[in-house]
Amino acid sequence: MNPVLHRYRGRDINAADVDFIRALIAAHPAWSRRALSRELCQRWDWKQPNGELRDMVCRGLLLALDRAGAIELPTARIAAPLRSLIYKRPEPVVPDNRPVHGTLDEIGGMEIAMVRRTAAEALFNSLMEQYHYLRYEQPVGEHLKYLVTARGQAIAGLAWSSAPRHLGCRDRFIGWNPEQRRRNVHLIAYNTRFLILPWVRVPHLASHLLGRLAQRISRDWEQLYAHPLHLLETFVDPARFRGTCYRAANWTVLGRTTGRGKNDLTHRPNRPVKEVLAYPLSRRFRELLTR
Repeated sequence: MNPVLHRYRGRDINAADVDFIRALIAAHPAWSRRALSRELCQRWDWKQPNGELRDMVCRGLLLALDRAGAIELPTARIAAPLRSLIYKRPEPVVPDNRPVHGTLDEIGGMEIAMVRRTAAEALFNSLMEQYHYLRYEQPVGEHLKYLVTARGQAIAGLAWSSAPRHLGCRDRFIGWNPEQRRRNVHLIAYNTRFLILPWVRVPHLASHLLGRLAQRISRDWEQLYAHPLHLLETFVDPARFRGTCYRAANWTVLGRTTGRGKNDLTHRPNRPVKEVLAYPLSRRFRELLTR
């Protein structure tokens, strides 16, 4: 048997895999890291459900192997100062901040638009950067962004991304084994940001938006990524919030995180403990996530 030397994002890497990567690097000394990553994705048939290469995940694997001394990558071609320009913070915008007060019926004309890869994405990013307490964070992997408007004025935004791979209370709630989790965790979406803009005062707006998103997000996800969703989840910091809108929208409290990050090696809490809530999108969600 070929023992597992490394494990990255659910993929086991053995000695034969490492030898193959070394041979690929040696055979193409002029290739960039990006070229190596894309070729490796092609050779391993490492693709997303929509057919696109898992290029960024593969590059993360190559960097991890390089740092572990298992391989030696070519020198990065983009210098650090240029990277800081690529990943600069969203530009501030001057939003329409007229007060929006009243009931759901009174504000009227509310629309929820999926704005990823649209002209409105920059506005979404900027609003999160300016008004969300965690600021904007560029999602990695599969993700969607929604901007909510009332009579053309932005009033809220929600961001969703790929779910964490390991989450004890969620995994127990589903009842899946490690192989089922590895195979199906992409069928869960994580609500990373939820912002009601500070000049908006509309009772029950947040729970209303969660309910409306639950009705459409799986279709939107499948249109972009070629697979549906069966469960939604989020984290709530109990030191700041009670998660009232999620409870009002019939989300279930599953438990709490351990306070350790996904790359923790100390087995000691190093960040705030969060409450975990989830919302099944189908009565058959357990069957669909464990098959």
